[in-house]
Amino acid sequence: MVQRKASINRSTKETTISVSVNLDGTGNTSIKTGINFIDHLITSFGKHGMMDLKVTAKSNDGIEHHLIEDTAITIGQAIDKALSSRHGITRFSYASVPMDESLAEASIDLIKRPFSKLTLSIKRSKIENVSKEDLEHFFQSLLQNLNSCIHLTVKYGDNDHHKVESAIKSLAVAFRSASSYDKKQKGIPSTKGSM
Repeated sequence: MVQRKASINRSTKETTISVSVNLDGTGNTSIKTGINFIDHLITSFGKHGMMDLKVTAKSNDGIEHHLIEDTAITIGQAIDKALSSRHGITRFSYASVPMDESLAEASIDLIKRPFSKLTLSIKRSKIENVSKEDLEHFFQSLLQNLNSCIHLTVKYGDNDHHKVESAIKSLAVAFRSASSYDKKQKGIPSTKGSM
């Protein structure tokens, strides 16, 4: 099997980001963005997606929004690159993941046609010192740069921290399954012969 690994470095006047990913890893992560809750979400994504993920992100302008956005963009691009032609993958998957009183569902098609529908249902203006709009933008930027069709919905919940965490975990579990190799699949999983 082809090794599904990729590394991307993104450097702008706003941020310096380095991401390396191994889709066939064991969930080993090293995440350093300087924003604890974002680190926690990315760690959960790698752990439950069973991918090895190393992320180092540094702000060059002191603006947290730029750091969160660029980190998500770079992770998405690295994973898209590691998927390559997507030869032999399962392609479709879904996952429903609870966290205490909250429940989130993710449905994924790893076709190379980007579309995302996101509903996090966050009520508070901040969660763990990260603004609601920055958390939503983190997810949007990640989904858009995965170059796939993804629907991610928090179905219900009371605690906003739990909602967001169940969302990232459902995304991770669905991605793990969709990106896994299908032993019956002999080529590109599409009637077009191309993703």
